Amino acid sequence: MSEKTRLAVAGYGLVGKRHVETLLRTPETELAAIVEPNEGTRVQAQKLGVACYESLSQLFEAGIPDGVILATPTPLHVEQGLECIENRCPLLVEKPIAVTSAEARHLVDAADRAGVPMLIGHHRRHNPIIRSVKAALDAGSIGDIRAVQATCWFYKPDSYFEAAPWRKRKGAGPVSVNLVHDVDLLRHFCGDVIRVRAVSTPSVREFENEDLSAAILEFASGAVATLTVSDSIASPWSWELTARENPAYPATNQSCYLIGGSKGSLSIPDLRIWHHLQDPDWWSPISAMTLLADAQDPLVSQVLHFSEVIKGQTKCLVPGEEGLRSLQVIEAIEKASNSLLPVEIENFQVLSPNEAQQEIVAIG
Repeated sequence: MSEKTRLAVAGYGLVGKRHVETLLRTPETELAAIVEPNEGTRVQAQKLGVACYESLSQLFEAGIPDGVILATPTPLHVEQGLECIENRCPLLVEKPIAVTSAEARHLVDAADRAGVPMLIGHHRRHNPIIRSVKAALDAGSIGDIRAVQATCWFYKPDSYFEAAPWRKRKGAGPVSVNLVHDVDLLRHFCGDVIRVRAVSTPSVREFENEDLSAAILEFASGAVATLTVSDSIASPWSWELTARENPAYPATNQSCYLIGGSKGSLSIPDLRIWHHLQDPDWWSPISAMTLLADAQDPLVSQVLHFSEVIKGQTKCLVPGEEGLRSLQVIEAIEKASNSLLPVEIENFQVLSPNEAQQEIVAIG
């Protein structure tokens, strides 16, 4: 393996272009090739001085790179991921890992059997803000996590949907497209989700998908999270507008996540951590301090991590199993929204009205 890690990018859409830009400005990596059948991409690749192949098969016939970043449409992830695995090529799969958890399981198991490293592109875990939060939570800075509030509100303009009509169709709403990022972070903080309740409303623009959904997640740890997502609410409260992660979004000074603990609370991404001056007591004064976090592009951190995984220097921060479990929660939210009944994560059993009522009585 060369000193620089040679990575190919499959898919040259909005996300793929960001990966290409990241590789070009990261000294430790080299853009090996672009995989995209679009003729315009071939011209762009020539300008960048790299090869462009119409398919992964053509790429692998020309020579196996050190790794591949799959930034192609989600329905292609499993087929293309299996092709990478068959060629013993490490891969970073953009989120979500697959369309369904059943397909994701097939891909995860194949990578595990072959011993081929597979990372999932939940890049927010690589953000220094999230690293700082995770370290503080693991150190017990706010005690036991009791509750989380997550807000994912933004307004996508009509042009966003007109440019790609598939975004109007069923299954392409903000739950599957956007909320999977937030769900992954909540799992990163609180552990596995065991039960979900949810409700969704039809698109006010009369698209096939939802444009607003609210969910309650119960974690194995005993923590409870409430989260809402909408792509038709004008708001400053979303990760995109608060984290200053992507310069394409205008920045606000707000926070989108609140984490409540037995000894204190924490807001993200402003990293304000609140404690009472004495023992927790609503009659005693409470004040805040701000955690510190380095400034680094999480996409750069992610690709450097991918390089280290390929070289056997570290373990995957977000392995396939993590991408699968986050996708399971998204599926459970969609199922709970359709049934209006609790959904168990382990077996996706929708509780009958009688079972749900018994559960409510038991909890009460």
